[in-house]
Amino acid sequence: MNKLLLSFILVLLTACTSVKSEFDGIEASTSLMPKSETYYDLVSLPSPQGSMVAAVYDFRDQTGQYKPIPSSNFSTAVPQSGTAFLAQALNDSAWFVPVEREGLQNLLTERKIVRAGLNGESNKLPQLSSAQILMEGGIVAYDTNIKTGGAGARYLGIGASGQYRVDSITVNLRAVDIRTGRLLSSVTTTKSVISKEITAGVFKFIDAQELLEAEAGYTSNEPVSLCIAAAIESAVVHMIADGIWKRAWNLRDPVSGVNSPVLQKYWLEAHSANQVKERISQS
Repeated sequence: MNKLLLSFILVLLTACTSVKSEFDGIEASTSLMPKSETYYDLVSLPSPQGSMVAAVYDFRDQTGQYKPIPSSNFSTAVPQSGTAFLAQALNDSAWFVPVEREGLQNLLTERKIVRAGLNGESNKLPQLSSAQILMEGGIVAYDTNIKTGGAGARYLGIGASGQYRVDSITVNLRAVDIRTGRLLSSVTTTKSVISKEITAGVFKFIDAQELLEAEAGYTSNEPVSLCIAAAIESAVVHMIADGIWKRAWNLRDPVSGVNSPVLQKYWLEAHSANQVKERISQS
């Protein structure tokens, strides 16, 4: 038992050293937002026959949920930045050219200032681009504690435990034809938000007057903003794949395009393998 206790103390000291070195590496820094797997799927899609001009007026939080006390009674459970994430996803894809609509009033004000400075000169301000596609939708659900669990063990004051929690974000995205108002495509995607915690510790009397107590732990929480961005990027990819499937928009090279691994991966999520094989054979 003494050898076991000494071994555990050695492990805890090693863990404390590693935790200290990890703390030493934590510092304030700035960087580009990390890219998810869905982003690389988005930029790996086959080329379109032509890019479509798309307008995004608002991509709202429709969950109506707020963070529980003691965080705040007025702080929302999800970030209110869906429009920015969607505009960036559309811009990063080769399929859409987003035009500014969220800050349209600011744009119109600046154009008025430019016109005032021209004073009737021949160089007139060009007309604003009109959109072909209107992007609608929003963050439609944020479900908490859809799955929780954990495990742990303790023997003679020595033990370890771990627990996890899974939340879920659901996003709906719709593409509407400006000329007819017809719904070209509508997709709903979901993204899990995972939180994990692992702890280990010892609480044991070495003798009648000496107490050994030590603990170490690690917690990991996925940023909700990154999960929303990934869900929106996934919705954009699924919408492009769905539009190609329904022939709402076309590939530049239909033969090689339908053989794209990324496109086939998203087709298989929405359709059976036989349907995908038939669709490929028709191209």
